[in-house]
Amino acid sequence: MEPSDPPVIRQYDDGMRIIRIRGPEDAEPWRAAFAGAYQAVWSEPPYDERFFPDEAEGVLLRAVRLPDNVTLLAVRDSGIVAGFAIAYPVQAKSDVARELRGLLPVEDTFYFAELGVLDSYRARGLGQELVRRRLELMDKSRYHHVLLRTSASRNASYEMYLRLGFEDTGVYTEVKSRKNDNSQRTDRRLFLSRVV
Repeated sequence: MEPSDPPVIRQYDDGMRIIRIRGPEDAEPWRAAFAGAYQAVWSEPPYDERFFPDEAEGVLLRAVRLPDNVTLLAVRDSGIVAGFAIAYPVQAKSDVARELRGLLPVEDTFYFAELGVLDSYRARGLGQELVRRRLELMDKSRYHHVLLRTSASRNASYEMYLRLGFEDTGVYTEVKSRKNDNSQRTDRRLFLSRVV
């Protein structure tokens, strides 16, 4: 039996489409392109993080193995991954769940783990569309809150999330990461949440 193509969530006139990756089989043809997009997005300010290809691929492969995950890729027929969005129950992200226990009902909170759009595809509404689609596709009978963390700097992403109904929790965390210069440093991240 041949594997089926991932479901198309949205088709654009210019050939861009948003597909849902449901498992490792769906992810396989997109692993390398996802890794390239992931590395490119996180290497830019404000994060300036360095990921190796196998680390980036691992993010995708771990996510698609999680129950209830919502993993979306904005792709072109040429094989380019122009954007990505990954979400799953916050309990699967133990460090975040531990930090927020008592502040949010962890058992019914969904975590928007990753969102990125390549620079050349920004300012077209693709990031907003990926956020909206994750909100639509998550199981709202089980999850009533959405949580994410973003740079503590009040940048365009922060403003986009506020426009989409997220609220600033006032809760910060420090995230250690490898920077482009190979040093290890921490960045301050801010949690935003939304009731669904």
